[in-house]
Amino acid sequence: MKKSQIEKLQNIFGKDKVLTEIEDMIAYSYDASHVEIQPEAVVFATTTEQISLLMKLAYRERIPVTPRGQGSGLSGGSVPLKKGIVLVMDRMKRIIEFDPANRLITVEAGLTTADIDPIAAEANLFYPPDPGSVGFSTIGGNVAENAGGLRGLKYGVTKDYVKMMKVVLPQGDIVTLGNKCVKHVAGFNMEGIFVGSEGLLGIMTEVTLSLLPIPEHRESALAIFNSLDGAAQAVAAIIAAGVTPSTMEFMDNATINAIQNFKDCGLPRDAEAVLLIETDGQKDSAIAEMAKVEAEVRKNDFRDFTRAQSSEERDRFFAGRRVALNALAGVRPNLILEDATVMRSKLPDMVRGITAIANKYKLQVGIFGHAGDGNLHPTFLVDKRDKDEMARTEKAVTELFQLAIDLDGTISGEHGIGLEKKPFLQNQLGAEGIRLLQNIKKTFDPLNLLNPGKMFDMPEQQSA
Repeated sequence: MKKSQIEKLQNIFGKDKVLTEIEDMIAYSYDASHVEIQPEAVVFATTTEQISLLMKLAYRERIPVTPRGQGSGLSGGSVPLKKGIVLVMDRMKRIIEFDPANRLITVEAGLTTADIDPIAAEANLFYPPDPGSVGFSTIGGNVAENAGGLRGLKYGVTKDYVKMMKVVLPQGDIVTLGNKCVKHVAGFNMEGIFVGSEGLLGIMTEVTLSLLPIPEHRESALAIFNSLDGAAQAVAAIIAAGVTPSTMEFMDNATINAIQNFKDCGLPRDAEAVLLIETDGQKDSAIAEMAKVEAEVRKNDFRDFTRAQSSEERDRFFAGRRVALNALAGVRPNLILEDATVMRSKLPDMVRGITAIANKYKLQVGIFGHAGDGNLHPTFLVDKRDKDEMARTEKAVTELFQLAIDLDGTISGEHGIGLEKKPFLQNQLGAEGIRLLQNIKKTFDPLNLLNPGKMFDMPEQQSA
């Protein structure tokens, strides 16, 4: 970047909030995916007005801008593909308003997801979406990726809780979208367009989220299976029986052993698969639902069904699920984590298919995920230095995504498209679907300066 442009950034943000040294560019060149591209400058925003001035400057001088929260994304969404400026928003973490009477909370986009519940709990409320990165991911990133989590089966995902947002558009205009009312149809559902937009259409700076009352009671259980298929069949059977657990998490043998090597969470090393299941609500209802769950589990090649007898035992089971990714990361030098998703009734087919693909290409895979909503995280354990293994992995990932599409599923349940899945998006949406996305992007960002190159390519004449 030109010296004059750096000086303009310093005028907006202050000298101490503009970085240009090479070691700083390296630190902000990657997220939790496998791509690294260095920006030309990094800025730290603290106000919506600063971001508005930044985008006006960027549009005047045609500088690409990539928004970034904590960099915990798994699809390359915050990697500065076209260099330019990385806009870091994790210092924008104020709680603007807590309105327990209307079960709403308004926060800045840089607030960590886990920071909401301690505030909400003061009024016996909670924020249901809980991605695996809940302890460090930001609300802005959750909204940009439409993050899910362990409670998605019963409570849904981020889009189900976004009521209103403040957004800086690519040319610097500031708009407020949505409404705090339960019903709101004044104009297009614009806030819905921005949820899951991965930073391509605008920069969310404030978000109003709906909250729910904390359930009176919860029942937690660990179901142990003799086969992968038994666990997958049990998931489909539980849903078909009319039960909606708040959580139903799946882990295969490879994941279980990786977790136990990483941290003793009391999981059985010899099990082919386990399900972590939780029901909640009124006490009698939660207990009755868990009884139905157990009845279905017992029909599907199960070995044991253990109900947690204390909150400590429950927390130990779930601690294993929370560290699954970190545990698998220690098995081989690298991992390729995906989040293909299918309808719950097709989960057995998906699990069989993943296993067959891994065997076909002689790859080590760990399978875990939010089985209750059909969202699996097949994780290929690899060594990127082994070119032959990486070539086989690429073929396996391609077949994995096609399997999900063939089963009427999706190539991404919650991680987003970003760079990692960009080559596969047309397989799901078709050429016409991609053109629709391009046209929407062009309407908001005609110069393609905001997070360019993510999700899909723009026609060459519109690129930054």
